[in-house]
Amino acid sequence: MIDWKTSEKPINYEIAVKTMETRVQDIISGKANELIWFLEHPSLYTAGTSAKKQDLLNPNLLPIYKTGRGGSYTYHGPGQRIVYLMLNLSNRKSGSDLDLHQYIEKLENWLIATLLNFGVKGEKRKNRVGIWVITPDGNEEKIAAIGIRVKRWVTFHGVSININPNLKNYDGIIACGVQNFGITSLYELGVDVEMREVDQVLKNEFNSHFSLNL
Repeated sequence: MIDWKTSEKPINYEIAVKTMETRVQDIISGKANELIWFLEHPSLYTAGTSAKKQDLLNPNLLPIYKTGRGGSYTYHGPGQRIVYLMLNLSNRKSGSDLDLHQYIEKLENWLIATLLNFGVKGEKRKNRVGIWVITPDGNEEKIAAIGIRVKRWVTFHGVSININPNLKNYDGIIACGVQNFGITSLYELGVDVEMREVDQVLKNEFNSHFSLNL
């Protein structure tokens, strides 16, 4: 069984991480249900386990938090829907083996299906994690990011979708360690949508991509 939680006000990053760690431990011990948490953070940068010093272009622009999720630097802030997924992959495997690559693929497909509901064609790219779009002027830009961590096959951290954040804040980093590509949002693509509408589509699409195998 999954609990769904939505935080209406931006959540401090360190508080969010502690909350996830506690919930993951409770899931492992059988004390709590799986959890999907919709939230926003105040404007900040996070540095994942693959973050490189040269990818931080302006260390004085925003607060920086080191984190245990995979990936490099990324930006979080108001107008960006963050979804933290605390799922027990032992209950959601397709075959006899657990596979993190398969989990990431499910996250990608979930994001692509969600974007399609708003008329946006999201695409995967080899060797580039996240979801990409071709803008009307022909540029290839990132619209959604993925960064996960797993403890005893229970996931935490998750995904983010740019709905209408301040994209100028990405200027302080090389987002996800990928150069020569821009960052976009639903709003920049002409889709003016409320956060709650995106949340509802994410909920509607979830079961099609994350099935239980009990």
